[in-house]
Amino acid sequence: MPASEQKRGKAVLYVFFGMIATGKSTLSQAWARHKQLRSYNSDLVRKELAGIRPTDSRRQTIDAGIYARDFSRKTYSALLARAGAGLQRGESVIIDASYQFARDRKDIKTLAKSLNCQVYFILCQCSEVEMKRRMDERAQDPAAVSDGRWEIYLEQKKRFEPPDELAVPELIIINTQAPLEDLLEELDRKLPNNFKTQKR
Repeated sequence: MPASEQKRGKAVLYVFFGMIATGKSTLSQAWARHKQLRSYNSDLVRKELAGIRPTDSRRQTIDAGIYARDFSRKTYSALLARAGAGLQRGESVIIDASYQFARDRKDIKTLAKSLNCQVYFILCQCSEVEMKRRMDERAQDPAAVSDGRWEIYLEQKKRFEPPDELAVPELIIINTQAPLEDLLEELDRKLPNNFKTQKR
């Protein structure tokens, strides 16, 4: 990135994405606290749009109810609108969602380009054993927001489109099985420290 842009503090859009239970929400929330950035979570936005509480469970199939494709598109449009509003104010923001389809990732890049903002995609990954452990743990947590479970993951795995259209430096792949502090240090090393924080 040119030195002039670094000095100006160009707004940045961070996209934490990947399949369910790969730790993207945990890491994105920690990054938001670490850098004092506003973060938008797809599960929270989805349930807000549906008029239900974040902790209300909707154990539907992958293409039904609030997880139907039309409602998912509505959710992703809302995420773009909210992130775009922050970026237009000159604030760096975070989006946390699966972004399993290339077309949705393309929408992100189009938004960033239209607002002359930098975008980074952080692909969160971990072993299936760890994913299963996290899903089982989350199923016992009454405060959990995500409705992700193993059978949903198996369907998502079939349709997840690898981010082959993304390249370094805009794509960062991170193994979320490491301790959270180590993951934040890794992101600090790999991401330029030229963002703008949200206005208070």
